[in-house]
Amino acid sequence: MSICLGLRVQSHFYTQRPKTEWGSKSLHFGLEIRFIVPCEVARDFRKGRVRRIGVDVIRAERSEDDIHSTLRALQSRNRQPKRWLGQHYMVNEQVNSAMVQLVGIQPGDLILEIGPGTGSLTKFLVEAGAHIIAVEKDRDMAALVAERFAHTDQVEVVHEDFVKWSVSSQINEALEQRYRASTTLKRAKVIANLPFNITTQVVKKLLPLGNTFSHVVLLLQDEAAIRLVDASPDCNEYRPISLLVNFFSVPEYRFSVGRDSFFPQPRVDAGVVSFALKRTSEYPPVASPKAFFTLVNSAFTRKRKMLRNSLQHLHSSESVQSALSSVGLPETSRPDELTLDQFVALHNALTANCSSSI
Repeated sequence: MSICLGLRVQSHFYTQRPKTEWGSKSLHFGLEIRFIVPCEVARDFRKGRVRRIGVDVIRAERSEDDIHSTLRALQSRNRQPKRWLGQHYMVNEQVNSAMVQLVGIQPGDLILEIGPGTGSLTKFLVEAGAHIIAVEKDRDMAALVAERFAHTDQVEVVHEDFVKWSVSSQINEALEQRYRASTTLKRAKVIANLPFNITTQVVKKLLPLGNTFSHVVLLLQDEAAIRLVDASPDCNEYRPISLLVNFFSVPEYRFSVGRDSFFPQPRVDAGVVSFALKRTSEYPPVASPKAFFTLVNSAFTRKRKMLRNSLQHLHSSESVQSALSSVGLPETSRPDELTLDQFVALHNALTANCSSSI
């Protein structure tokens, strides 16, 4: 059995055929590096174009901890990636290195890694001097990572489904134990190569925890990464998650990663986004974030209807019209026409009207 690994950098194509045995199938991989940092992304959603401005291309170098180590790790467990878990393992060491650099790790920092897989990203975190809590849903991969880093006390593996895991209480407890003697309130950081099918759930769970985490770096489906960063009403994918991301954090699209940097290869490219989380005191000025997002979600249930109609079960049409006028917006406004700041102003005006009528 042979494994063919192709690495394309710029316009050249290099091929090596390492002597690696795995099962009875011949596996062929073309590894195309499309690795860009730093970048500012401006997207024309109407024409479906993405423009990346001021980019630098990083040339990738394969090393021992890429496709070879991933295959060896899988072979050691006599298994293949599970599609139902959305498993696509990173086989580009340059991407792992760049993601760790984005987190800005200081020795002793507490890092939450979601889905460590074979531990290729974990290795860079250990080398940076971090203490890692790695949450892995797959029992085999959790055991593999625990064995791989058994020589160090820097890695704690938790066999749990992150979506169901009580992240806030667990991480806050770990922070308290780790920094009990510290005079400053330290926060943890998050890094993850996420299965594309749980992106929204993870983002909604993490971003409101700005008092627990300072930074979150996620590798996501590229289209999803761009949508999360763009919070402009004129984009076709403008929806509540766009407002949530910018309410709780300052997001930044960092770089793109070609689909050939994964095994098995997904059908789409990926993108890396960093989120600088806001503390509670830094949120937009609303009395209750929960009440604010109740308003936002209700507005978008009927996205193309005017707000005075879509919010009728929360406020009367007259109250909505009055509130819109008071903040300088047309009475015929629709939810996909309002920015985050305008939604905040509308929410506060409606809250004030309710308070004055009691």
